[in-house]
Amino acid sequence: MKDILSIIPPRADRRLIYGSDPHQFIELRIPKAKPPYPLVMNIHGGFWRALYSLDHAGHLCAALTEKGFLTANIEYRRVGNEGGGWPGTFEDISKAYSFLMQQSAKEHIDSKRVVVMGHSAGGHLAVCLAAHDHTVRQVVSLAGVLDLQKAYNLHLSADAVVELMGGAPSAVPDHYKEGDPMQLAVGTAHQWLLHGTADDIVPCEFSEAYAKRKKQRKEKVDFMPLTGAGHFELIDPRSQEWKSVESAVLKAAGNSSSR
Repeated sequence: MKDILSIIPPRADRRLIYGSDPHQFIELRIPKAKPPYPLVMNIHGGFWRALYSLDHAGHLCAALTEKGFLTANIEYRRVGNEGGGWPGTFEDISKAYSFLMQQSAKEHIDSKRVVVMGHSAGGHLAVCLAAHDHTVRQVVSLAGVLDLQKAYNLHLSADAVVELMGGAPSAVPDHYKEGDPMQLAVGTAHQWLLHGTADDIVPCEFSEAYAKRKKQRKEKVDFMPLTGAGHFELIDPRSQEWKSVESAVLKAAGNSSSR
């Protein structure tokens, strides 16, 4: 399933610019359904590094657009880009979300049916956004890096978290306090966590332990382990696991509408 990273995705309908940096843009895919549209704002993974762009996430966005969602695939400054790393990377996610909400009337977005979703490092950024911006009501994390201390302890992807945060937890504790989902309070958003039990890139225990801790704190969390799935099945519409992802997004959009 890792070949999804190299397959050219279906073309986006439009590109929106939310900042002056060349990496601050959004690929919009517009459904054939009648507006207003439910929105999925998607944040791609790649361990926050410039090596990985939004291209591979175009497949899942196209699949969700076929189900009637307006999809916004977010590009952002990453480690290796000027201004990337913490806090610039997260600031881009926050800025992109605010921009989309400001454009909701123009883009025919149903503001009551908005889902923020991210895969891997994107899952981390999606949950961080929900913690910092309480207008986010539904967040879906696919194999998310939801514990930065654990990522540091395991030296995940050759210490990718150190690159993102600009140092170890002991060196820049304020960065981790601001950007580690395990330390943050997600006050209003319903969190949907999907994770493959055979994931050898971001182990399933990241989502499992996170869900346990957050439920103890009375946060709204649904944890869905996908038996035998690895890291990339969750973003591949050809996989058998995709139906679970699609179902979670549909439920999240429905929950958002009922608020």
